[in-house]
Amino acid sequence: MSQQVSVSTAAAAAASSSVSSASRTSGSRQATGLQGPKRRVIYVSLYEAIAIAVSSLIFMAIGQEAGASGVMAVAASAIAICWNLGFNYLFEKWEARQSVKGRSVLRRVVHAIGFEGGIAAMLIPLMAWWFEVSLWQAAVMEAGLLVFFMVYTFAFNWAFDRIFGLPASAQG
Repeated sequence: MSQQVSVSTAAAAAASSSVSSASRTSGSRQATGLQGPKRRVIYVSLYEAIAIAVSSLIFMAIGQEAGASGVMAVAASAIAICWNLGFNYLFEKWEARQSVKGRSVLRRVVHAIGFEGGIAAMLIPLMAWWFEVSLWQAAVMEAGLLVFFMVYTFAFNWAFDRIFGLPASAQG
């Protein structure tokens, strides 16, 4: 899934202070905050609900009808979720076969371009057909959404981590 960049929250710090003294003395640390599948379900649900609402508003702001905007936003969200699961599964299978391990800047750039290129290849024709616009106009819409989603994803991840604490993988 996406990389999350944030700092520890006061809630996470407070929660970590409530870890039993037995676990502190044994040397093991328990992750604090929301973790596991529940974290992922809440993350995806909140992220996509907000994304659908804002995408609908963006489509309406550029002159599309409210109903058509809402349907496109839901369709784009469903496509993004499915593409995310499929693309990341395939990328990780490819990555596991590589002799050089780790995620360099180049590998992250390739991942981002592959993900965004794939979703654009699906959404641009769909938006052109649904909104009855040219492929060029749909590509411009997609470019606008791409810029929005880069900023939104950063802000959402930061806020989510502040509210729910860092995932176990990011706790020290």
